[in-house]
Amino acid sequence: MTDTAQAVTNAISMLETLVAFDTVSRKSNLALIEHVRGLLAAQGIESRLVYNESKTKANLLASVGPNVAGGVVLSGHTDVVPVEDQDWHSDPFKVAERDGKLYGRGTADMKAFVAIALAALPEMVKAPLKRPIHFAFSYDEEVGCIGVPSLITLLNAELPKPSAVIVGEPTEMKVVTAHKAVTGVRTVITGHEAHSSQPHRGVSAVMIAAELIGYLQAMNAQAAKDGPTDPLFEPEHTTITVNKIEGGTAPNIMAGRCTFHWDVRALPNDNPDVYIQRFRDHCNNVVLPRMRAIADNCKIEIFPRAGTPALKPDAQSDAEQLARALTGDNVTRYVSFAAEAGQFQNSGLATIICGPGSIAQAHQPNEFIERSQIDLGVKFMNDLIRHLSR
Repeated sequence: MTDTAQAVTNAISMLETLVAFDTVSRKSNLALIEHVRGLLAAQGIESRLVYNESKTKANLLASVGPNVAGGVVLSGHTDVVPVEDQDWHSDPFKVAERDGKLYGRGTADMKAFVAIALAALPEMVKAPLKRPIHFAFSYDEEVGCIGVPSLITLLNAELPKPSAVIVGEPTEMKVVTAHKAVTGVRTVITGHEAHSSQPHRGVSAVMIAAELIGYLQAMNAQAAKDGPTDPLFEPEHTTITVNKIEGGTAPNIMAGRCTFHWDVRALPNDNPDVYIQRFRDHCNNVVLPRMRAIADNCKIEIFPRAGTPALKPDAQSDAEQLARALTGDNVTRYVSFAAEAGQFQNSGLATIICGPGSIAQAHQPNEFIERSQIDLGVKFMNDLIRHLSR
């Protein structure tokens, strides 16, 4: 094995390289993917790409070691969230080290995990692996985990079945065995414009949106009071939040259109579709008839986005057993954020979350990862290589 200090230096250098690729979700990730493909090719490793429809983005799948079952998948997303309107104190796409912290967009979420894995590639190639290590790097995780399904389909179709998937979201290298499901919903309200002095002649889409947001707020309160709970989650119940709204034309015109976006983050034993259907029924049976009594062109359209299933705890899974053996961590932890882990598990693969960095830094201005987390990630990767070489 490479000297530990050198391995950490290599991982940080790789992180600097990856952060320099501006892979905000609205942009292409192909430059980063092609760079990774080149790193793999230099070690004699073939990679397979799965593109989106417009071929502006791609997932990457590659394997190191023998073509046998029982391997371990290292899963990471390559996209990051935007930096606009955030107060950054240094260039977000250039790693800056201050006081033992590495600053930059994606340092915590989650290019550090990808960097640690790629920096260990030469050691993986040299090791006498008895079972393979698979790289599974996706696009568009940050906008609804919409890239990874095609990657999972390829993995399950073409690889001998892996024994474990490790999704390297930031958990401070602690083992996380469950996360909530998330389903995003876009609601579009078409009202009927009129002068604001004549409210009886129009239907304000903005005011209808406000009413419906109040209904969602009441549903959220009811979920907290009467719904299923699990104290290992924080908050311990299913949550419903409205996160973006836009609409209206002018201050003195009753709005003809308003759109708002909301999501349901459901416990593994709860069903987000129940909440969406309840909202739909309320719109169709209570609100829409009142709107159309004034103008029959009024509409309420509800568009659920592709959701991410929950990661369900499975203490006997090979993934959990492996992660606990490598980390020595035997504490049961669940998280309320969603990840691609639920999608891997839903396809029949044993999956856990374990990666460097803190979720508290994700999506923040001046996002950082503690240098000590790189140390822990490097140790984990080296221990994994040794484990699979036995």
